Amino acid sequence: MEWEAVIGLEVHVQLSTRSKLFSGTSTAFGAEPNTQANIYDLAMPGTLPVLNGEALRMAVRFGLAIDAEIGRHSIFDRKNYFYPDLPKGYQTSQLDYPIVGRGSIVINLEDGTEKRIGVTRAHMEEDAGKSLHEEFADASGIDLNRAGTPLLEIVSDPDLRSAKEAVAYLKKLHSIVRYLDISDGDMSQGSMRCDANVSIRRPGKELGTRTEIKNVNSFRFVEKAINFEIRRQQDILEDGGMIVQETRLYDSVRDETRPMRGKEVANDYRYFPEPDLLPVEIGEDLIERIRSELPELPDARKRRFADEYDLSAYDAGVLTASREMADYFEQVTQGCGDAKLAANWVSVELQALLNRENRGISDSPVSAGSLAELILRIRDKTISGKIAKTVFEQLAAGSRDVDGIIERQGLRQVTDEGEIEKLVDRVIAENAAQAQQYRDGKQQVLGYLVGQAMKLSRGKANPARVNELLRDKLRS
Repeated sequence: MEWEAVIGLEVHVQLSTRSKLFSGTSTAFGAEPNTQANIYDLAMPGTLPVLNGEALRMAVRFGLAIDAEIGRHSIFDRKNYFYPDLPKGYQTSQLDYPIVGRGSIVINLEDGTEKRIGVTRAHMEEDAGKSLHEEFADASGIDLNRAGTPLLEIVSDPDLRSAKEAVAYLKKLHSIVRYLDISDGDMSQGSMRCDANVSIRRPGKELGTRTEIKNVNSFRFVEKAINFEIRRQQDILEDGGMIVQETRLYDSVRDETRPMRGKEVANDYRYFPEPDLLPVEIGEDLIERIRSELPELPDARKRRFADEYDLSAYDAGVLTASREMADYFEQVTQGCGDAKLAANWVSVELQALLNRENRGISDSPVSAGSLAELILRIRDKTISGKIAKTVFEQLAAGSRDVDGIIERQGLRQVTDEGEIEKLVDRVIAENAAQAQQYRDGKQQVLGYLVGQAMKLSRGKANPARVNELLRDKLRS
């Protein structure tokens, strides 16, 4: 019998507030170690925390975006454990009364189908500091700048059945928080971190013992870590062994998970209500005001792109994967008036450029205005699609003037009927054997002849007109 994986994710999202969850300390990334931690973040005697109202509104915004229950009555708790980078000796979190209750997120699978993944809850808590190991030979450094940064921990139901589904869910979650503008989602900076709970079972049987893979910080590593853990558990069970409930770390260099500690349960943390914070009561007026301010979300925008711009579901999905990409596409479309061409150029040529240079769309070297102007020159037949790629390369290198590039490099398309006819006559004369093959019924030879004509014109002849004239002359 085959094994079935059962996977749930706990995703920690740093909320992009300017100050921490319970103090006015800055959350700006990149400051010198221990320069952004004050007496409130360290819970020094005599200090009292004050809840960041904007962090609360961001959490509600997320809950509404996934159609989740909003906790009208929410309580903070102390979660007690002792790490060097947790200066209080406890973390202010939420247990029984989280800010966001049950909701769901729809993911797209590789076969084109959709799957709804349940979200158990999303609760607010403060981040810990950071242990630094690389810069010290025989010790670890502690940087408390991150301590107290507001987090939203989003806990999924165990509805995921493969590493690919887990990555699809994580990417959708990343897209949602970016659309909502509640987090930059930068996994490389720790703004979004994932804990994966993995178990396997025989299909239809009871759940197996799960392990937790802690703090995985990239989509690729999440997939690799889960796949390794599934194989590891399968090997143990098929050899007659038992899975130990534990927390594990993923080693990306060795591509393996290794034990970190025994897995705690809620009782180990000795939760109790935070005595220094009042319960949070959320009124309907606040909820409705936040609901009215929600942006168009990824699924809604994808449906609109498909309907309004007549795009395939796949293209609409690619173009709405991030808010910035969708905004860029719409700017290009508005500038050139051709959604199909805009979709092709943004999702193929531009995306390839960004991948090659490891850039995001917000850092694109080709502006939406320049790409729209380039597409206009294709539409008015000033240049061919092939020549447009040459112009695009110049734009990617830093040029901004599409028309200037075309004129300086003599790239304007040849549309003069007489010149194209001379070109076609020459191609037929110089390729008499191929011309006769076409006349004898070998239709595919036409492509070769068109290619020869384009080569002679250095790509500047109108390919559609070349094709038409070749057909006419070879039939006569």
